[in-house]
Amino acid sequence: MQNANTVKELVQISRDGLEFYQDAMNEVQSERLKAVFSRMAGNKRALIAALSSKLAMNDEDVPTDGTFAGSLRKTYADVRAKLSSNEDKVYVTQLEETEDRLLHHFQSALDDTTDPSVKGLLQQYYPQVKACHDEMRSLKQQLAA
Repeated sequence: MQNANTVKELVQISRDGLEFYQDAMNEVQSERLKAVFSRMAGNKRALIAALSSKLAMNDEDVPTDGTFAGSLRKTYADVRAKLSSNEDKVYVTQLEETEDRLLHHFQSALDDTTDPSVKGLLQQYYPQVKACHDEMRSLKQQLAA
């Protein structure tokens, strides 16, 4: 499969987001944020499943872990939240940056992908990726106000 490494990277970055949202759900106090984070985690699960299925159908290894950079960001957020008087704001800010990272890689993958079936899959999920990014950006802006 052409672009397999690109798809694998997107799976890993999506896993970073999934794990981070799951962690953040257990740390924030706001029921509203818990619900948002739960929904976002569900979106990441669906994206991971679709991308992983594409890899598996083409006899490619499916990554089971996230990235080192994603682990660092989550750890950084956990430490900052413990030191902050506003844990919710810290998690939202860091999760918005995680969404930025996924959106950036997704856009690059769409631009660089030559395999029509991969490009079609990315085009199918792009609106969801963009919507998650935009929602977290909006939430970050609301908390900053």
